[in-house]
This record gives sequence, C-alpha cells and structure tokens, in this order.
Amino acid sequence: MTVIEQLNERRETARLGGGQKRIDAQHAKGKLTARERLELLLDPDSFEEFDMFVKHRSTDFGMDKSHIPGDGVVTGWGTINGRKTFVFAQDFTVYGGSLSETHAKKINKVQRMAMQQGAPIIGLSDSGGARIQEGVAALAGYTDVFQNNIRASGVVPQISVIMGPSAGGAVYSPALTDFVFMVRDTSYMFLTGPDVLKTVTNEIVTAEELGGAKTHTTKSSVADGAYDNDMEALAEIRRLFDFLPLNNRAGAPRRPVFDKHDRIEPSLDTLVPDNPNLPYDMKELVHKIADEGDFFEIQRDFAKNILCGFIRVEGQTVGVVANQPMVLAGCLDSDASRKAARFVRFCDCFEIPIVTLVDVPGFLPGVSQEHNGVIKNGAKLLYAYGEATVPRITVITRKAYGGAYCVMSPKHLGADINYAWPSAQIAVMGAKGATEILFRKDLDDADKTAEHIADYEEKFLSPFRAAELGYIDEVIKPQSTRKRISRGLALLSDKATKNPWKKHGNLPL
Repeated sequence: MTVIEQLNERRETARLGGGQKRIDAQHAKGKLTARERLELLLDPDSFEEFDMFVKHRSTDFGMDKSHIPGDGVVTGWGTINGRKTFVFAQDFTVYGGSLSETHAKKINKVQRMAMQQGAPIIGLSDSGGARIQEGVAALAGYTDVFQNNIRASGVVPQISVIMGPSAGGAVYSPALTDFVFMVRDTSYMFLTGPDVLKTVTNEIVTAEELGGAKTHTTKSSVADGAYDNDMEALAEIRRLFDFLPLNNRAGAPRRPVFDKHDRIEPSLDTLVPDNPNLPYDMKELVHKIADEGDFFEIQRDFAKNILCGFIRVEGQTVGVVANQPMVLAGCLDSDASRKAARFVRFCDCFEIPIVTLVDVPGFLPGVSQEHNGVIKNGAKLLYAYGEATVPRITVITRKAYGGAYCVMSPKHLGADINYAWPSAQIAVMGAKGATEILFRKDLDDADKTAEHIADYEEKFLSPFRAAELGYIDEVIKPQSTRKRISRGLALLSDKATKNPWKKHGNLPL
C-alpha cells in the first residue's frame, strides 16, 4: 500500500467517527452527524479540517484499548457566503461527544486562531459532558475552553448551537458566547440532570422540562432562539452570520440592496391609534424601516414586551431595540431590561449602529418586580446605553414616561439623533396620573379634572415641549421614518467617540 493509499484509508476511518452503527443511531434520533452539520453550515467545499488524527492519551478504565481518530470533535475553518469562520462540531458517535484533554486542545486551537485571524467562531455542541475516565484533566480542558471564550468576548462574535445534550460544566462555554441557539426536542442544557434532582431535591422532571429548548427560550433566557431540526437551525445560523461583522475592528457589514433608502410608508401615519390606551404592533414599524422588510429577531419568545434584533438600512447591519405595546403595554420589566441590555452591549462591542423605537409607559409595577430586582435590572439597560459609543438614533412613537424615558436611549444618555412622531407623549407620567397628584382637591369635580387633564396634555405631553428644550432634534412624519433613519446613519458613519480610559466599568450585574 502506497503512502497516499495509507493517507486515504486513515482519512476514511477518521470521517467514519464512531462507526456506521452509531451514525445510524444518531440519524434515528433525528440528528445529523458532526460532519453532516458542517457541510450544511459552510459553503460547499470550503471546510479545511485541523487535527483529524488526534487521539486521546488516557490509559485508565480500559481507554488504552480504544482510540478513535478525532477524539469526538471536528475542528477547522471554512466560509459562509464567502466570509471566513472557524468552527468546531462535537461528534456524539465518538465517546458520546465527551470532552477529553485532547478534545479540548482541538477546540482551544481554533479559538486562538479565530482571535488571531479576526473571524467568528461557531460551536456545534452535542456532548455528554466531561469524559469521566480522565478526571481532572477533562475539567482542566473545559476551563481552558472557558478562558478562551472570555478572551474572545468582544473580539470576535461567538455563536453556540446546542444540537444534542449539554450538561454539567459543558453548559458554561455556550453561556459565555454571544448567541445560543437550540434544536427543539433533541437538545437540552442543564447543570444537574433529572436523576440527580430526583435524588437530591426529590423533584421529578423530564430532561425536556428541565432544560429543553422551550424552557431556555421562554423562561431562563439562556437560549436566543430554537428551531425544529438541525437543517433549519444551520440555515438560520447562516442567515444570522450575514448580519455580523467578522471582528471588533471590521465594522458592520454591508451587502448589495435593492430597496430605496428614501422609501416613504404612508401606512405608518395611521399606525399609532388615536386612543393612547390601544395597542399596535411595533414589528410593523421595524419591518417597514428595514431593507426589504428583513428582520432577524433575537430572543423572540422571551420578554416579548421588548423587541431586539438585526435589520439592514442601505445594506448596513443595524441593531434594533423597540418596545412592544402589544405585550404588557410595552412596559419595561426585569426580563426586558436584561434582554435589551445584553443586546445593546453586543452591538456596541462590534460597532453595530443602534436604532431605538420607543413607546414605553414606564416600568412594570408590582411586588414581584421589586423583589426580583427591577431596579438593578433596569440599571443594566441604563448602563448599556450610557456606555455605548456606536451611532445611535432614537425614535419616540408614542409614550415615553418617567424613568423608562431615561432608560430608552434619550439624548441625555448619548443618543446622537432623537426623533419624535407627532403622536409622542414625553413626560414624567400620563396626564390622568399627574392630575390626580397635582390637583387632588379638584378630583370630585369632573369638569375641573377634565380641564386639568387637557391642560397637562397640551403643556407637557406634546413632543414640541421636548423639541423646544433641544431634547428632540426633530418632530417627523411617521411615513418618512426610514428616510430619516437612513440619512441619520449616513451622517454618523464617521462617528468617533471614546469613553474615559478605565480597565473596565462595574456593570450592575
């Protein structure tokens, strides 16, 4: 056998992973193998693999009798729509995808290369956790991965896709990355599994209930989105990738666009109802200011009272944060504040401009909110906006009351351009509430109360009061919102603002 034939044979053995029987078992669960996933994620024939022949070094518990090339993870780099990215995909057919010392070193290598080359890293997780047979060596390997996640944070985008089990220490690497996505019914994440819970706390729960996709997208906010199968998940990751810059110095990407930057949308003139207590769908505004109506939403199923995600304006990626009047009247609460704060900080890390659409009557009142730390959680959003130096445009469509006005990217927190629609109401509180405080003695007189409410609305709720003070740069027609945002972003394209030097601030965690 020639050396070339030997090479081909070794490659075929490595590509087979744990063998055909285990590959069939993976398919029977509705899951693709690691290599099949990479084929779908990356451009055809673009994948360049590293460390195909690496094997573990463990000799305990009979491991010296089993050596499978690759050691349970496929690593390398490739392109997505022509833009480079580094990848690793854990192979559940090899030792259950468990992480060993050498498995970790393979991941460490692509993490370091991603930082050096200035390219995102995408991890496809499908692992039973640390390899028990290796003890502390496996734990050390995990910690090395975590350390690299932390070093890469804010340097290159990091995306995790949970495509099978992820338990114990394995969950911390995804939690340290920028975005986490899951596959419904086949993936789950938890620190301690159902069996341990039953023994220790006497709680009986299934893996899906404890850490499935629904749990982490609706309750814990650990995951940013969930998809029905591996194919859909990987297609959506490709779509998200197109919105992201390659690194923190590359700037927001641009792509060819066929939508007019000055497109007028007359329907927006009637989007806000005449009755200030009636809801409307803020997503309609988001879609109508976006190029070709394309909106990639982040954490769609969590804290639905605020919208976060990416659009393009004149081909450039823009982050959008918007109150949603359809849910809790658009009030901010602990969950919405944390969700938006994390998104704002991501955009600021990677020089992605932020557009904020405001219709917020205040913070959600309630004992549970106060006890759950709404003060500190609201401060997270305040801090995120106050720290951000990227181009920022704010549009107030209707209500902007009290402390919630202060939090939603006002001029005083460093927003560059602040617009208001004619329907905007900017004040400490609504007219009725203010009247009940200011004119208590007249509350029994309906005519006087109505007169006070009308007077307050005219003096304090009009956007022109804020415009007179310079807090609003312009009161604009709703139909021209896309045009004004587009021109504003063009104006701010060369913005160069720096915060005072510091090692880092003390974010109100």
